Amino acid sequence: MRVAIVDYHAGNLASVSKAFDRLGARTIVTSEPEVTAAADKIVLPGVGHFAATRALEDCGLRSVICNSIEAGVPFLGICVGMQWLLCSSEEAPGRSGLGLWAGECSRFPASVRCPHVGWNSLHISSSDSRLLRGIGSGAYVYFTHSYRVPLLAATVAECYYGGAFSAAVEQQNLYGVQFHPEKSGDVGLRVLENFLAC
Repeated sequence: MRVAIVDYHAGNLASVSKAFDRLGARTIVTSEPEVTAAADKIVLPGVGHFAATRALEDCGLRSVICNSIEAGVPFLGICVGMQWLLCSSEEAPGRSGLGLWAGECSRFPASVRCPHVGWNSLHISSSDSRLLRGIGSGAYVYFTHSYRVPLLAATVAECYYGGAFSAAVEQQNLYGVQFHPEKSGDVGLRVLENFLAC
């Protein structure tokens, strides 16, 4: 099994790769559409601005990722990689996401400090989540983001900061986490291990 970690110059690639290495996974960090298309699983990390996802379109990765998802290949989006699954984000007006889930990512309200950085707890809302198997509600994970995914029908875990938002989403072979599993200790490793088993 080969896991493609997509490089579009907007992710903690080394940290994500090392986390999978600890689990014994065979990974390849790549920006090549052909390599990504041949992978058994795809991971899209993301740090920074939503506009960075334009690079996925420019190098032909957007269509490859869409085709792989449609073919049933397990896909995990991390942080901005998860936000990209929605239609759009207020962070980059005019830049469209994949639109696999309806909705738009919004900035945290002025009532809380932004960005949301640090450890916060998960409130697991689905007892049959494959991604969160073996993780109890209340487990702490590490976040760093200024924009958030709203609650969706696919939400399997929420977090509360300036209101509720989606911390993890899951639907068939499609998975996303707003937090950074590669920085979330044993809980984060368990999330990645669960993804490898999907």
